Amino acid sequence: MDVKTATANAAALTADLQWLKQVIDSRMNLYWQRESAYTSIYEIPPPNLADNGSMYAEVLQYYKFNIAERIILLLALAPHVMPHLLDVFFIKNADYDRGFTEFGGKGYNHGAFIPTGETAAFILAANELSIRFKLLEIFSADHFFSKFNMLKLVRITAEEPYLNGALIISDEYLSYFTRGESHKPDFSINFPAKRITTQLSWDNLVLADETFDEVEEIRDWLQYGDALMNDWGMRKKLKPGYRSLFYGPPGTGKTLTASLLGKAAGLDVYRIDLSMVVSKYIGETEKNLAGVFDMAENKNWILFFDEADALFGKRTQTNSSNDRHANQEVSYLLQRIEDFPGVVILATNFKANIDDAFSRRFQSMIHFSMPGPVQRLRLWLQAFPEATQPEKQIDWPSIADKYEMAGGAIMNVVRYASLAALKRSSNTILLKDVLQGIRREFGKEGKTIQ
Repeated sequence: MDVKTATANAAALTADLQWLKQVIDSRMNLYWQRESAYTSIYEIPPPNLADNGSMYAEVLQYYKFNIAERIILLLALAPHVMPHLLDVFFIKNADYDRGFTEFGGKGYNHGAFIPTGETAAFILAANELSIRFKLLEIFSADHFFSKFNMLKLVRITAEEPYLNGALIISDEYLSYFTRGESHKPDFSINFPAKRITTQLSWDNLVLADETFDEVEEIRDWLQYGDALMNDWGMRKKLKPGYRSLFYGPPGTGKTLTASLLGKAAGLDVYRIDLSMVVSKYIGETEKNLAGVFDMAENKNWILFFDEADALFGKRTQTNSSNDRHANQEVSYLLQRIEDFPGVVILATNFKANIDDAFSRRFQSMIHFSMPGPVQRLRLWLQAFPEATQPEKQIDWPSIADKYEMAGGAIMNVVRYASLAALKRSSNTILLKDVLQGIRREFGKEGKTIQ
C-alpha cells in the first residue's frame, strides 16, 4: 500500500463525505419542509480538493465530475468507508410501518444501508421528474461510470425498476480510492482468471532463434504500440491491441513467455484456463469470460488464454439450436478479443485444433517447438540450484543429446533429483537420480528408457 496516497485519499474522502452528509440532511429538511439553511442542495459548495494530491481528487478532476456525479460516487463509496452516514435512511414510514419507498436502498447479509439508484434520485431530484430523467443518462452505457467500469446499478432481476438496482462501485476504483493502488482480483467463480508472475528473466527462457524473434515483435508492440497508434496516426487504420497464438507441446515455454512479456512491460498477466470455464449450459461460458473482459477493459492487462482449443477450436456444424448458440457465443467472444486494446495471447498444444477463421485474426502465430540438443543442454546446465553440484560421471551433453524433453519436463527431473539429494543430506546430484527422474517423465507418455 502507498501510505502517502492512502492518507491523502482518507483526507479527501473525509471532507467529501461530510459534504455528502450536509447534502443528505438538507434534502431531508427540504423534503419534509423543515427549516433549512439552503433552498436547494445544489447551493451547498463541495470541498475544494485541487491541492489534495489524492488519487480520489485526481479522478474527480480528470473526468470533470459535476455535482450529481460526485454525489453518486460518494453514495457508492459510503457503505465501504463510512456506512453509518446512511443510517438516516432507516427511518420508517409510520403510516405503513415500513421504510420510505422514495429512499430506495437494499439490505443484504449485513446491517448497513446499501444505496440504490432510487437513493441517488431522492437526494438529487426528490419529486422533480426532469432531474430524475437526466439521472438515467449518468447510468447509461456511454457515461464514464460504465465505460471505465467505475460504478454501476446491479439489479436482482431484469424485471425490477432500473433505478432499484444497488449502487455498486467496482473493486478497482474502491482500491484506488482507499489503498491508492490497483486492485489485483483473485480467481473466483465470477472472475475465472489468475494473475501469473515469474522470478525468472529472459536469460532463463530457452527458445529457438526464430521463435524468440517472433516473441520480440510482441515486446516491440508493448513498447512502441502506443506511439504507432497515436503519434503516427494508425488508430484509424489498425484495430486496437495485439493478438498472438502460441502453439506447441506442453512445457516448451508458452506460459513463461507470457509472464516475461508482462514483467518486461510492467503489466499484469492474467491466465484464463478455458478448459475450466467453458460450460455446457447455454450462455454461461459467455457470461464467465465477458466478466474477465469487462474487468480488464481499461487495465492494460495481458490476457493469456490457456487450452484455447477448448473454446476456439473447430466449430461444430449447426445441426441443433445448441450448436448454433455455441457458435454465436464463440463469435461474440472473438469479437471481444478483437476489440480488446491490450495484448491477448491464446495458447494451444496443437495449432490444427484452432479454427482457421480464428487464425486469420492473429497478428502472429508462434510455434514453440521441442528444444533441440543444444537448447536442452542449456536447460540442463542452468536448471539446478547453485547450491548443488553434479557427480563427475554425469555427462550433460550426452543426456541432452539422448533424451528429447521439453523444458517443463526437465524441471520436473531437476525437482526430483534435488529432493533426492536433500533426503540424503547432500548437495550432490547423482546420475541415478537424474536417470530415474527422466524415466518417470518418459513413463507419463508411455515411453521407456534404457
